[in-house]
Amino acid sequence: MKDSIIVLSGGMDSVTLLHDMKERIALAVTFDYGSNHNAREIECARWQCNLLGVEHLVIPLKFMGEYFESSLLSGADAIPEGHYADENMKSTVVPFRNGIMLSVACGLAESRGLKHVMIANHGGDHAIYPDCREGFVKAMSEAMKEGTYDGVSIIAPYTNITKGEIAVIGKNLGVDYDHTYSCYKGGEKPCGKCGTCVERAEALAYAYGISK
Repeated sequence: MKDSIIVLSGGMDSVTLLHDMKERIALAVTFDYGSNHNAREIECARWQCNLLGVEHLVIPLKFMGEYFESSLLSGADAIPEGHYADENMKSTVVPFRNGIMLSVACGLAESRGLKHVMIANHGGDHAIYPDCREGFVKAMSEAMKEGTYDGVSIIAPYTNITKGEIAVIGKNLGVDYDHTYSCYKGGEKPCGKCGTCVERAEALAYAYGISK
């Protein structure tokens, strides 16, 4: 039964969830919010949805890029290098990004008569991204239930697993990770040095035993 909408960035995690839950997904939504890597992610999200025959919407949230403070919105040179565990990676936080996106997706879900919004936050996000943590997701889901006639809720099955474990799920599903994008600098070729590039490489090495 197709009862859900998915917030699909075009990165590894949400693309894996798209394939993992494709039987339930009626609609995928990608948000264009002005990040360095948005355009490349959108291209990958569109490719994956075309592959699976899932309807795909791109919704502009340009105000975030114009008014919010984050190195993710400030050009490639502003992106720090290193691991997510490093203190400097906090500069990549886009304030309340998931809260805003989930709110829009919730309204869209209720408009379409869908019961759930899916998001692919995971355990590796918890250290620096408050709106990826389990407490936030649960609270947001409850707020959505209370604020909609149909009780729209969040499905977030990867909340407490690692990106490496997500990559294993994707490997077993045959996900083509060549058509995903993660680099925060947004270049034609991933930089290999920013937090998301480092974590992606570690996850793929965990799943495949090699760099991919």
